[in-house]
Amino acid sequence: MGNGRREFLKQAVAGLGLINVLRKHSRAVSPSDLRMTELQTDFMKLNQSMAQAGEAFLNSLSARQRTAAVLSFDNRRREEWHYTPDPHTGITYKELDQRQRQLADGLLRAGLSQKGLAKTATIISLEDILHEEERGQGPPRDPERYFYAVFGEPGRSQPWAWRLEGHHISLNFTLINDEHIASTPSFFGAHPAEVQHGPRKGVRALSGEEDLARTLLKSLDEPQRAQAIISRQAPSDILSGHSRKADPIKPVGLQAKSLSRKQAEVLMNLLQEYAGNMAPEIAARRMVNLRSAGFGDIHFAWAGGTERSQGHYYRIQGPTFLLEYDNVQDDANHIHSVWRDFNNDFGQDLLADHYKKAHR
Repeated sequence: MGNGRREFLKQAVAGLGLINVLRKHSRAVSPSDLRMTELQTDFMKLNQSMAQAGEAFLNSLSARQRTAAVLSFDNRRREEWHYTPDPHTGITYKELDQRQRQLADGLLRAGLSQKGLAKTATIISLEDILHEEERGQGPPRDPERYFYAVFGEPGRSQPWAWRLEGHHISLNFTLINDEHIASTPSFFGAHPAEVQHGPRKGVRALSGEEDLARTLLKSLDEPQRAQAIISRQAPSDILSGHSRKADPIKPVGLQAKSLSRKQAEVLMNLLQEYAGNMAPEIAARRMVNLRSAGFGDIHFAWAGGTERSQGHYYRIQGPTFLLEYDNVQDDANHIHSVWRDFNNDFGQDLLADHYKKAHR
């Protein structure tokens, strides 16, 4: 895809934030204003690029490596995800040669933005810091102990999926009919959230996720804060855990329709911080879906301390999605964050529609 098309998609994502903010002040903006036809075309191109990257990676593997890396699409492990340092499904980076690593990374480059790639690399690099700090007393810490798994066969008429997973990373992509890509659950974590010593002191892999949320919280007046802060005690982890399906829970906190124009801009910037980890095509689609479901119905909830270094948690919930962030463990220097889709984690609704059409 040319630079011009990529730039359009980036502007579309940013523009959606402004559109949502302005909705209560101006006329509704139709999807055509965002050149939706072009967005759909680029989404199909991304699907094809991802399939080509998947095929190239699998074709580079030996028979033994394919046995570890490839599972059937209907294998139950496709929906078994987690973010701990335990073994995961797939083949490790360590087991790949240099060329195979480059091809595997081609999948990642197709699925993530430059910002998302940088965050992923930083998160993985923190394994060396944990290894040094724990001196072998903790679980295995190895930046090459991240697992690529492919479910099904890329580039065919049937759905397929791929995942990169390891400590504090779980990126799940499900591709259907050359048109659809489901990109959740998407999990990013960081330990340490801020490096405390050594040559990398001050590095924060997920600074935007923390700072923008706190900026929004501190912008609230007292009545707004009373609604937004749901507890003075933060939970020890994200509440949705690593469940196969994120079920909607009763929304709590402050509704977006109660925010001022400036506060709504901060909330949209926070949502874009998460969505923008994905490839521009996926990010734009996420923001379109968020907008169409109703920005005013989004709830922002906070629990725990309001200052840095104090344990805290927040949740942003809309009609179709759940975003959770928690930083409590290890003296509030250990982040877990996730974006879930109530209907399309692992492509659930898209797959149901695909199979329904296939059996007509």
